Amino acid sequence: MSTSQRFDRGHTDDLMSFLAASPSPYHAVANAAERLEKAGFRQVAETDAWDGTTGGKYVLRGGAIVAWYVPEGAAPHTPFRIVGAHTDSPNLRVKPLPDTGAHGWRQVAVEIYGGPLLNSWLDRDLGLAGRLTLRDGSARLVDVDRPLLRVPQLAIHLDRAVSTDGLKLDKQRHLQPVWGLGDDVRDGDLIAFLEQEADLPAGEVAGWDLMTHSVEPPAYLGRDRELMAGPRMDNLLSVHAGTAALAAVAGADGAAGLPYIPVLAAFDHEENGSQSDTGADGPLLGGVLERSVFARGGSYEDRARAFAGTVCVSSDTGHAVHPNYAERHDPTHHPRAGGGPILKVNVNNRYATDGSGRAVWAAACEKAGVPFQSFVSNNSMPCGTTIGPITAARHGIRTVDIGVAILSMHSARELCAADDPFLLANALVAFLQG
Repeated sequence: MSTSQRFDRGHTDDLMSFLAASPSPYHAVANAAERLEKAGFRQVAETDAWDGTTGGKYVLRGGAIVAWYVPEGAAPHTPFRIVGAHTDSPNLRVKPLPDTGAHGWRQVAVEIYGGPLLNSWLDRDLGLAGRLTLRDGSARLVDVDRPLLRVPQLAIHLDRAVSTDGLKLDKQRHLQPVWGLGDDVRDGDLIAFLEQEADLPAGEVAGWDLMTHSVEPPAYLGRDRELMAGPRMDNLLSVHAGTAALAAVAGADGAAGLPYIPVLAAFDHEENGSQSDTGADGPLLGGVLERSVFARGGSYEDRARAFAGTVCVSSDTGHAVHPNYAERHDPTHHPRAGGGPILKVNVNNRYATDGSGRAVWAAACEKAGVPFQSFVSNNSMPCGTTIGPITAARHGIRTVDIGVAILSMHSARELCAADDPFLLANALVAFLQG
């Protein structure tokens, strides 16, 4: 993509397809890898020796992907430009002993992952997806993308106080979905069912990482279709934009002369602290960047020089001002849906943005012709956080926190302006190009 070309509403159409096809982090990175493969990127194994050849490469590990493009003439000390994001979303995840039930209902035992808006999972048709690990250690993705599970809400006739006191949910007792009738609950039923769905022999599955998802597809809303609703925008919207931007930069005229090595780093487990081998607080990103330097004949000195000149934008969804709860937002900072990406600032380092990072992001948006907005939390409200501060602290990399403003964050179905995803992608292209 040249600097005169731009993503448009077709990017949002593709985002909706990406969301629907990515019900788990494992599916998300597989779909990102497929898009990068079409752009000429090739997978490299962490267990192999790496070479310093030019071109696009990527590493997959579980629900994480790190991809990078080495332009012709890149020196060992060439800095990186990184788009950071995360692949996981709050949801209900299957327990090690999933088969349960009571009073004639067959149920699936689930655990709460991250901080979902629990009420958004009630009375919603749910599918089941994730990763099956086989006896030989290989993995198989599975996606039952049809109504399979449901968490039924208690009828108001049995809880009259809900209208006055509000809905109160016990995470252990009230969130277990039903998936059938009968008292004959047998251990192994769910996994046996999934083996059939994945066309696997009986008894082949030795482990699983499974989660629920809403089967309602993403959709445009509004009189003029200016809104988009869908699942897992936090944060697959950024994963999709980063993937599209990296592929565009690698395929653009002048890619050979890029002053930076553009990188996409999409991590798992952000919603529960990022502390895993596939999380931002793990060694994955640093290991990939270092190996890239060393594969091009670099020394530790080259590594230090490259990291010192590197900038990362941590792209994660943020909060648009809510029309029904405007008092929850800072009175002088009201990011609007449709107003372009937001720059997130918090002086207590819940976000990594500082003045120098703001200048980098402002320059990228100006180059792309994209407006941006500023976000800070209301002083009386706790501020969320992202992979930004983790990335900055762990790797000593200057980091800027940005994202698209949405409503209903952590709901099973979130809402954004339909034009904001491609505005973000355009700004990311300009950032990666330097």
